[in-house]
Amino acid sequence: MKFMKLGTRPDTFYTTEAIRSVSSEVTTDLKIQVQNSLYLLHKFPLLSKCQLLQKLVAETKNSSSDTVLHLPDIPGGAEAFEQCAKFCYSITITLSALNIVPVRCAAEYLGMIEEVDRGNLVSKLDVFLKSCILHRWKDTLVVLQSTKQYPELSEKLRITSQCIEAIASMIINKRPTGKGWWAEDIAQLGIDLYWRIMVVVKSSGSVPDKVIGEALKVYACKWLPTVQRKQVPEINSSCMGSFQEITSKHRLILERIVSLLPMDKGSVSCSFLLKLLKSGNILNASSSSKMELVRRVGMQLDEATVTDLLIPSLSYNDETLYDVDLVMSILEEFMLQGQSPRTSPTRGKFGGIERRRRSRSAEDIDFEGVQENSRRSSSASHGSKLRVAKLIDGYLQEIAKDANLSMEKVIALAEAVPDFARPDHDDLYRVVDTYLRAHPDLDKSERRRLCRILNCKKLSVEACMHAAQNELLPLRMVVQVLFFEQTRAAMNGGEVAELPQSLKALLAKTNYVEQGNKRTNKMPNISNAESFDDDWSMPGFKTPRSKLATLKMKLAEADNDVEEDVMQCDGLGRSGSSRFKSICSIPSKPKRILSKLWAMNRSVILDLWCQC
Repeated sequence: MKFMKLGTRPDTFYTTEAIRSVSSEVTTDLKIQVQNSLYLLHKFPLLSKCQLLQKLVAETKNSSSDTVLHLPDIPGGAEAFEQCAKFCYSITITLSALNIVPVRCAAEYLGMIEEVDRGNLVSKLDVFLKSCILHRWKDTLVVLQSTKQYPELSEKLRITSQCIEAIASMIINKRPTGKGWWAEDIAQLGIDLYWRIMVVVKSSGSVPDKVIGEALKVYACKWLPTVQRKQVPEINSSCMGSFQEITSKHRLILERIVSLLPMDKGSVSCSFLLKLLKSGNILNASSSSKMELVRRVGMQLDEATVTDLLIPSLSYNDETLYDVDLVMSILEEFMLQGQSPRTSPTRGKFGGIERRRRSRSAEDIDFEGVQENSRRSSSASHGSKLRVAKLIDGYLQEIAKDANLSMEKVIALAEAVPDFARPDHDDLYRVVDTYLRAHPDLDKSERRRLCRILNCKKLSVEACMHAAQNELLPLRMVVQVLFFEQTRAAMNGGEVAELPQSLKALLAKTNYVEQGNKRTNKMPNISNAESFDDDWSMPGFKTPRSKLATLKMKLAEADNDVEEDVMQCDGLGRSGSSRFKSICSIPSKPKRILSKLWAMNRSVILDLWCQC
């Protein structure tokens, strides 16, 4: 650390009974009170250099000799005053980055300027600051930290601004080994000083955005609290003021950090942005700051993890564990990328989301109907959309355990992902299963609504086997799973599944009797179909078995129209025609495949559909 010595005389100040004086053959004639210290000094050396003391002595010229001059507001107190007094006596003083700010402010207060005496203390301190201290990294930081004690006067004297410019210049111009070497050092500064330095550094364009992002992360990790919902304390009236002050300070830090985020997409990680968003939720940051974070997270959502998205919900109006609306906003921002014209849901006031429901087929048309040049950019982000779909399904599995989570939010979040981004629906099936287990009080219609987000054609064999034995699924869903599993087996030339024993038992309740492989064509009464409850079990489900020769023989049969085959069956009169049409419209396979499947197991499938 650089230092400067002024004066040549030895230190002759001493203390007697709480009075500070200086050894001299001349009697003291000036009394000065500084805080709790009384100084007995001499007029000549002090008045020759201090403009303020000249003025005060002139005002008390007609007073008694015992008059005491009071300096209650002198910056730096008695210690800084004594350094200035010793300079007047030419006593050696040592100045460095540790004490230059209070001494400089005290000298300004006393008026120790060039107009009073040439080579006065103010000019000497300014030269030392500019020529030595501001060229050294550590010294400049120490001086800048010291300005916090005298913020207004330090700004007026340009000490603060000179230090900020010097630090920013060293960051921009120095190229030592290791990127971001300066981040830890300036992280010790308060947010106001830090923000001013970073604005200069960022605006220079000389420091890579990624390095700036790393520096912001260092600062955020040091100053922002990592508070979880369960750790938020109960605040009583006695400590409310202190809590609000701390919260306000942290909120300011967060908002300043957000304003400093570089524009480059990869400058900060998605995980860090989501941590900022969590802090913003806890600290009740401004809507503009949160919306900016939502926008930035949306640009990099494919980098996130499920844990990153678990943002605690601190709303007193919402008892859910996590802020699902915020994640929905992030997902919408992600889906906005690369879309022209804008086709994603419109956004209302922050926190409230206005959605325009779009069919999956419309999403597919939008995705496939773009021009060739935009097709290349879309295909470049296709992998990210697949990752985001996987991420959202994992997030849904986690939040589905929340007993207070509404089904509407689950459905809305699941439907916000375009259909092409989900090659399979196994993860989505786990979401449905988890939600049904966490919400056992859902009625039949609610369970059916939830299951509409599933596409049975995209379930794996393992998922189909699980679904066929799932007591919580609506019967209609289970039958649909079995239907498409048999369709898939027929298409692949594999084995066609026998119905599980529990389904056979269920059919027996409707006067349907199966004897071996010979099945009757008697249909159950449709009027009684609604009387069956969806709460049933499938303990007898086993791996599907059938004879391959029989399957091949059935596949070789003539292709008959599905509607004609079904209408020949008993029990489907005029009253059941609309129900029949809705059932037959669910599978989307060509009629050739359906007719072969119906020819194999027509009566059984129709019985099950009628009961749904």
